[in-house]
Amino acid sequence: MNHRSFALLGALLLSTGLVACSSSDDPSDGTAGGRTALDVWLMRDSVSAAFQEEFEKGFEQDHPGIDVRVQIQEWDGIGEKVTAALASNDAPDVIEVGNTQVAQYAQSGGLTDFTGRVDELDGAHWLKGLAEPGMYEGKQYGIPYYAANRVVVYRTDLFREAGVDPAGIKTREQWIAATEKLDRGGDQGIYLPGQNWYALAGFVWDEGGDLAVRSGDGWKGGLDSPEALRAMAFYRRLQALGKGPKDSDEAQPPQAEVMAKGRIAQIIATPGGANVVTQNNPELKGKLGFFPIPGKTAGTPGAVFTGGSDLVVPVVAAHQEEAFTFIRELTGDTWQKRLALAMSYVPNRTTLAGAVASDPGAATMAVGAANGHATPNTPQWAAVEARNPIKDYMTAVLTGRDPRSAAAEASKTITTTLNSGS
Repeated sequence: MNHRSFALLGALLLSTGLVACSSSDDPSDGTAGGRTALDVWLMRDSVSAAFQEEFEKGFEQDHPGIDVRVQIQEWDGIGEKVTAALASNDAPDVIEVGNTQVAQYAQSGGLTDFTGRVDELDGAHWLKGLAEPGMYEGKQYGIPYYAANRVVVYRTDLFREAGVDPAGIKTREQWIAATEKLDRGGDQGIYLPGQNWYALAGFVWDEGGDLAVRSGDGWKGGLDSPEALRAMAFYRRLQALGKGPKDSDEAQPPQAEVMAKGRIAQIIATPGGANVVTQNNPELKGKLGFFPIPGKTAGTPGAVFTGGSDLVVPVVAAHQEEAFTFIRELTGDTWQKRLALAMSYVPNRTTLAGAVASDPGAATMAVGAANGHATPNTPQWAAVEARNPIKDYMTAVLTGRDPRSAAAEASKTITTTLNSGS
């Protein structure tokens, strides 16, 4: 996942404060009193201090020969740090990485291949949006850890005033009809910035298209496909039912802050966005709800981009089997359920969706996560996001340019970037 552009979990985890914590401060060379010292890098906001302490205590009781030593890492600069670690002889044993970052690390040959052990981890039930980007060239390097995705955050009072029942919004056309009713007087039916390309990607996947597809030995941009053009046409219809800017994304200005200031019926965000809204406008506390992004048909929720993390093990890690044991426990039923409840995450497997039934936001995410997707699985996708011709394309269409020509231009840029190796 691109953690800067997605800002996926910052608002979601407002109540957690992370501190580095470990079971031992003994700076040994890998053993402590006959125990194996297992070095683990987890990312800021991945776990709370309370959950980390609980997990370490439980893990070490069940595996007394292993001394877990967690170091909390910052997202800023982590790519360079992980790359250096993989190339060194002193890498940690387990590293948390963004799910869409796995391919670039696997490409270097620096990650342990877990393909032969997927069944031991109940991999048949992994969320597709975590499992697929954890693969590279048909091999499984990243083990799904946790997920989060966008939902519709809505004002219950504005829905009630407009006579709209959110329970009746199951399809995209029903969503449009409801939003038209909500877009009245001084109210905005939805605040949807013109460059929310993650939302567009979901509509593209709903239509059966993709942002880029394999073409021979390379890649081809997919925005000019009939499926993607239909997705952009739907985005344009939805975006018009509000006053969102056509030339910026959901972070500029922060859409939750915009919702807090006006009579805006809906935004597309992670559930944590609701916390930001009420922080900026306490009068809206208790007036926000969630429903999954609707799909084309009532039986299938809308496709969503699955953000989140995978766990990887460097090839040079000193304690391969202990690292696998750590991953098996942290991604297993018991601790996935506890993590999901503690952090309002979506568990890594579809069979565990019920674990968050008591959390409205997380439960809504879990519904969408069943139809979760990831960006094209290539190390070069990061270069596409850095330049992001998708945003420019969306603005061009929303400001009147011919969709076909704008899509062809953006697709050509994506094709060139993905095949350049840059």
